[in-house]
Amino acid sequence: MMAFGLSAIAALGACSSSPAAPLDPFQPQINNAPDNFQFQATGVTGVTWTQTYVWSNSGTTASINQSTTIVAGAAVVTVYDAAGTQVYSQSLSANGTFTTTAGTAGNWSIRVTLTSYDGTVNFRVQKA
Repeated sequence: MMAFGLSAIAALGACSSSPAAPLDPFQPQINNAPDNFQFQATGVTGVTWTQTYVWSNSGTTASINQSTTIVAGAAVVTVYDAAGTQVYSQSLSANGTFTTTAGTAGNWSIRVTLTSYDGTVNFRVQKA
């Protein structure tokens, strides 16, 4: 019974849209507030990981500011609007400020994918 309970908790944590899932292989700092999402992690080494966060955007577009240093591997941020339509996807190696295509306001999804990643991750998504 105890093993089942822990497995169920682990499975729920892995699918969580909480600010930082308990099974993250590193310690990202995340601020997930309406119209403002921020993600930062320093000293990330050898991480392969994907996490999706639910973010409330009262607008139809978002501004994405990327300031990431990739030493090895790849890092990608992908944004979906409330209808599930992809409105943005880009490598975090592209530093600067970018705008999503227009989408549906509401609960958007922000997916962060790291593949054999070493470096620092820093990006912000805000209502535009």
